[in-house]
Amino acid sequence: MNEEDIKKTISEHEIPNGFIKVSEQPLGTLSSEQKAVLNRKGNALFNSGKMDEACRIFMTTGYSDGLTRIGDFYMKKNKELQALKFYVLAHNGRKASPIYEKISTMLSALLK
Repeated sequence: MNEEDIKKTISEHEIPNGFIKVSEQPLGTLSSEQKAVLNRKGNALFNSGKMDEACRIFMTTGYSDGLTRIGDFYMKKNKELQALKFYVLAHNGRKASPIYEKISTMLSALLK
């Protein structure tokens, strides 16, 4: 992989708002019942393709399965950095690890 290929790869995977870690902790003032209702709403939004709305709900409730599914959605679209953000928020190291490995491989190639 040459420098031009690396620049192209990075530009194709840019995140419009940057890699902003929103929060690892869900909103603490929600009851279990409120979280369940919101998670059902988030799942319905996710299933209807409204990812941004589903994402906001899953981040609010800290629903790791929902956050992982958002990450999977971005992986299928080859938006690995966006996927990584959601895997990290979901504490899903198994899915985040291959992306970290890819990033380290790319950085190693740049440093050679």
